[in-house]
Amino acid sequence: MSPPIELKEIKSNAERPPRSIIKPGTMDIVKRKLPIIQWLPTYTLSFFMQDLLAGFTVSLTEIPQGIAYAIVAGLATQYGMYSCIMGGCMYVIFGTCKDINMGPTAILALFIQSSVATMGPDAAALISFLTGLLIFLAGVLHLGFVVEFFSYPVITGFTTAAALSIACSQLKGLLGIKGSANEFLEAWKTVIEHISETRKWDATLGFVSIAFLFVFRYIRKYGSLKTNPEWSSGRNISAIVIMYFSLGSNALAVIAGTSIAYVAEKHYNATPFLLTGPVQEGFPPISFPPFSTTWNGTFFSFTDMVSEYGSLVAFCPMVAFLEHIAIVKAFSKGKTIDATQELLALGIGNMAGSLIHSMPITGSFTRTAVNNASGVRTTVGGLITSLMLLVSLAVLTGVFQYIPKATLAAVVMVSMYYLCEFHAIGVMWKTKRLDLIPYFLTVLCSLFISLEYGILIGIGASMVYILYDSARPKLYMERLVILDRVVYLIRPKVGLYFTSAEFFREKLLTECSEEKSIVAIDGQYIRTTDSTGAKNLLDLHDNLKVRNQILVLWNFKDSVKQICIGDSKKLTNNFHSGELEDIVNDL
Repeated sequence: MSPPIELKEIKSNAERPPRSIIKPGTMDIVKRKLPIIQWLPTYTLSFFMQDLLAGFTVSLTEIPQGIAYAIVAGLATQYGMYSCIMGGCMYVIFGTCKDINMGPTAILALFIQSSVATMGPDAAALISFLTGLLIFLAGVLHLGFVVEFFSYPVITGFTTAAALSIACSQLKGLLGIKGSANEFLEAWKTVIEHISETRKWDATLGFVSIAFLFVFRYIRKYGSLKTNPEWSSGRNISAIVIMYFSLGSNALAVIAGTSIAYVAEKHYNATPFLLTGPVQEGFPPISFPPFSTTWNGTFFSFTDMVSEYGSLVAFCPMVAFLEHIAIVKAFSKGKTIDATQELLALGIGNMAGSLIHSMPITGSFTRTAVNNASGVRTTVGGLITSLMLLVSLAVLTGVFQYIPKATLAAVVMVSMYYLCEFHAIGVMWKTKRLDLIPYFLTVLCSLFISLEYGILIGIGASMVYILYDSARPKLYMERLVILDRVVYLIRPKVGLYFTSAEFFREKLLTECSEEKSIVAIDGQYIRTTDSTGAKNLLDLHDNLKVRNQILVLWNFKDSVKQICIGDSKKLTNNFHSGELEDIVNDL
């Protein structure tokens, strides 16, 4: 029969497995690393039409956002457009979440603004390459698990602070006040000192745009087919049209403001608003990332540029991945997330973007939500969005120069409002109120010191809680009488590490004070210990012996036992197993 023959062949070729055995494993790896291979064979025309609609809709949001975020970063507006291209092109091949839109975000734009001010546009391209390289290497090393070390209070506090800082930096644009002020305190100082310079038409357009965007956000949230089944195509066509218009509300606001500015200049020879100015026409140039640059007469070598970045080299990849994985989790709909693959996709997207002078990119919550609401079926939707951006660069740049800064400021501020996670305060108040400390600490330090220090201080505060809990573990203690002998039964629920070893010993000596009693430690849940923990158990044995008490180490695992007796054999006879009553009887 065939099974014995196959078994014989495998054994005879043990050193060189048959080709049929190698192929499945290799193909599985290829499919994991190139997810496009999994779904492309079943891709249909129906899927393409839905992806086309979603991709076009998202592009109407991404164009104004790309321009706005370039301004936040201190770059010329075309760089914001360049940054919207490579994310979709790379994610369609390497990405795992159909809804994700990768491109520039306000937080990353805010991160790089000081470097751009010092070293020019090349600073954005190089940090994009370095960010991509570090994220890619993290994926190769399977470091996706590091996201687990960032607690909910720290992440929500950082996101809220960044959103507030970015929104405040747009106040001057909203009011038509000239000048540059991007830090939280600096932005408010500039607005207060120059409030008399407010341009009424800019302010009017800005506040009207904000009201317009909030109205359409409300329609998008409460008028969707999921939340309101009556909005069906058979009953209310006009409602469906309004809902889909709401998906492109950012674009509609920009189109309206641009139209007013264009008509005012061409027909009335007036410029009522501050405008973004000319946008460079044509496709982005392709070149290697700049490893040195000259800006304002100052030459920066690669070492100089990295030194100028400082902590940004570490924080930019970290924040990019945090943003990205948080969005993937939100839209995964219960599916397993391959964090390592997302690291690879994000890293490749940033490195590819640096070839066309992109700023750092990551997943965008706003555009991903629009993508999802538009019914996208695969990551082809992101590719179509990127192609739409290329078409816009080729034929629409002449129009972009008439976009009012007040409108772009309104788009950014409304987006930031929905990024502020103030609801987290209520969640933490109802669950664990102590979490409010790292939350507010992260928010305040991020706003009044810097975003980098804010998240570091927040992480430090969270780690203090962990260390404190580790140093003061809960001990379940019972006073029993077994065979007329007093037995103190202690059940630790965690390992005995150096952080808690001294506390554990002092606690037992204080609470278990009756002479000639037995102190029994149930080691069922103690998975491991360290040399400090073993040394403190030995000291506990000696301290109890002086008080005529007996130490019983009960139900300890062999691995823990070997650690405890590794330095001294004195504790060997204190380890016991079996029924506690039998152990007490034998003592």
